[in-house]
Amino acid sequence: MRTMLHCGGTFHSRTGCMVMRRLFRSLHVPPDWVWVESVIAVSVAVLAALIAHWLTMRIAGHAERRSTAKTDGLVLARIRRPLRAVFVAVAVSFVARFLPMDGDVQDMWHQALGFIVPALLGWLAVAALRAFQDVIEIRSDITVEDNLRARRKRTRAAILGRIGTFFIIFISVCLMLLSVPGIRTIGVTLMASAGIAGLVVGAAAQPALKNLIAGVQMAFTEPIRLDDVVIVAGEWGRVEQIHLTFVVIKIWDERRLVVPVSKFLEESFQNWTRETSQLLGSVFWYLDPSADIPRFRAKLAEVVTANPRWDRRFFNVQVTDMKADAIEVRGLMTAKDAAIAFDLRCDVREAMLAFVRDEMPEAMPRGRFLMGPDVVTAGRISGSV
Repeated sequence: MRTMLHCGGTFHSRTGCMVMRRLFRSLHVPPDWVWVESVIAVSVAVLAALIAHWLTMRIAGHAERRSTAKTDGLVLARIRRPLRAVFVAVAVSFVARFLPMDGDVQDMWHQALGFIVPALLGWLAVAALRAFQDVIEIRSDITVEDNLRARRKRTRAAILGRIGTFFIIFISVCLMLLSVPGIRTIGVTLMASAGIAGLVVGAAAQPALKNLIAGVQMAFTEPIRLDDVVIVAGEWGRVEQIHLTFVVIKIWDERRLVVPVSKFLEESFQNWTRETSQLLGSVFWYLDPSADIPRFRAKLAEVVTANPRWDRRFFNVQVTDMKADAIEVRGLMTAKDAAIAFDLRCDVREAMLAFVRDEMPEAMPRGRFLMGPDVVTAGRISGSV
């Protein structure tokens, strides 16, 4: 039995539907095959959308090849697939207005489009946002010597990108749910109970919300940045990843330390590259009080100046303390970053220990005992007994 179909919608959609019916009847297709009309119309719409997408990408690719910027290709690669899906969805939703449908099919079709279109638009927005992050990462090279500005841009782009992705997904899901009539009808009830629900959820998810808010705050206050050298919980490492709720620290021995974001806003920690990557390293030796300090200082100057890791800014040698059997000698030297400063300190320490052992053994700490007259007399008495 043939299903009775009608052309709903506006005047233009009804007119288009009637035109399509006349065209379809001119092909002398049996009435039982009326569904083929919809299949053909949708197929033509999809084909037209794919052709339009192909032309758009060709034009954009031609403009990208003529451009001097190296980041245009990344943007096109990111948005190619979601843009194709959006073209197809828009074309199908447009042609669906002219298709003969009964009431139930039309309602189901509108609900499907209400789910698909916001999801595809959200996908496209997320892809565009990630393309923007890729552009920032390429233009912010952190391998250069003075990479403070580049690390600041990368850090801010990473955090704000994750925040933007969260809100895009949230808005897309809300738009998808609003396409369901049942959810729209209970919207007033949900809004009325939002205050109590917010208090309950806030109390239950306080740690997560605390770290989430701290992540947003970190994007603007910037207590740490990507590739910063920090000491957290007694561990030395570099900031490898910054997420909304936690930070990954790469420890010097290849371990990973995962730290909540709120820790960097509430507790003290050391940031060795907050303003610049240049550092002043120190090395300590404990020598005999009779050691020839000018000779030791001259040798250290020779060792430091000959080391390629020294950045030619500053070095010195001072006696900073005196113990019962030794003096504390401190050497200071500068390097362009923390890793090179550590290696420089090790090189200088080893070279000066070898110098003291081979050429200046009298500088090694020794124990001394004072033999006064009273001590000698007491020793003789004890020996005669």
